[in-house]
Amino acid sequence: MGLGIKKNDTILVITGKEKGKKGRVLSVSQLKDQLLIEKVNIIKRHMKPTRKYTQGGIIEKEAPLHISNVMLVCPKCSKPTRIGNSLLQDGRKVRMCKKCREVIDQ
Repeated sequence: MGLGIKKNDTILVITGKEKGKKGRVLSVSQLKDQLLIEKVNIIKRHMKPTRKYTQGGIIEKEAPLHISNVMLVCPKCSKPTRIGNSLLQDGRKVRMCKKCREVIDQ
């Protein structure tokens, strides 16, 4: 499915308890259609001390959100938008904003 959202894109959450929050995409799981978004959907987990978490205790981290619950924020017009695809003259396939018709990635 995918919907054209990539790592480091800015997105807006449109449904759920995190509705209205903006964030940067940290990772995309294509198999599950889920995203990890910076400082959005924070959960608390009780962790034993490991190499990664030397202290252990209660750790706050981001939980994944389904890709259908977010919209890409266009870097040009700063509005949440759907994503279209178009071909440039040199044959490259690029993403484009459906609202302002600008190319999103160069």
